Amino acid sequence: MTKLKPIAQQVVAIVGASSGIGRETALRFAAKGAKVVVAARSEPGLISLVEEIKAAKGEATYILADVSEFQQVKAIADKAVATYGRLDTWVHAAATGILAPFEQITPEEFKRVIDVVLMGQVYGAMAALPYLKQEGRGALIHISSVEGRRSLPLQSPYSSAKHGLEGFLESLRVELQHENIPISVTSILPAVINTPYYNKVKTKLGVKPTGIPPYYQPSLVADAILYAAEHPTRDYIVGDVGRVLDLLQRLSPSLVDTLLVLVGFQGQRTKEVKSEDAPNNVFAPITGYDKVEGDFRHWTIPSFTEWLEKILP
Repeated sequence: MTKLKPIAQQVVAIVGASSGIGRETALRFAAKGAKVVVAARSEPGLISLVEEIKAAKGEATYILADVSEFQQVKAIADKAVATYGRLDTWVHAAATGILAPFEQITPEEFKRVIDVVLMGQVYGAMAALPYLKQEGRGALIHISSVEGRRSLPLQSPYSSAKHGLEGFLESLRVELQHENIPISVTSILPAVINTPYYNKVKTKLGVKPTGIPPYYQPSLVADAILYAAEHPTRDYIVGDVGRVLDLLQRLSPSLVDTLLVLVGFQGQRTKEVKSEDAPNNVFAPITGYDKVEGDFRHWTIPSFTEWLEKILP
């Protein structure tokens, strides 16, 4: 049985930390006494994050990285060990996306989402595993999505990447178990979360996109990540709606098809006009969104079944 260190004794690398779930998670780890290494493409976001952690008497350092480049991802793990002597937990949250009908997405755009959202996570595991093995234990925590269980229309590249991530983690988990290596491999599968993701991704819908409401706050995902950092956990769906969708998908995929025909198209559109040429973070970082929350707090609701994930194997 894998036994993980208390958070206060951990060195944690958090990838995709300049905003959203990654930023909230870094703040929470540091507040509990972990030494954190934060990485992203946005240097202003990383600088402000490290300053915020240090102002609260926490320990943190940052490194710039584009997760589509393996050497840049490896440099994150290398920096953790060079700075703090080891690596105990790897949290991978970096993502991008394009909301558009499949036929309007170029090959280059589709591949870029796969490179960031799937290959970036693969590179993260490749970079972290050797150091976790050196410690003799540790946690790989990968931020997937309920879209890894059920794809949505208008998000074919992102849904494809998250399905691929689920397949990769299943394979890796069993290989580590076969070798009796005490490293936990966790997939965190959030429902729709109120982060700046929908401000930053590319849209070809003519309007600013949205997740299909309701939303949940990023703090709920951070709770799940911190739990998995101390308690070996296989999968953790965040948000009641995510659990309902997962159950419906298991019972009747065709029923979910029908529901998404009804709500999946209009439900991902706001009324705010946004051009296809508006700044987005698909190929390069954009400024102005280095914060935890997005614009949809008014659509957030509490989740009441998080305890289920802590009692199920």
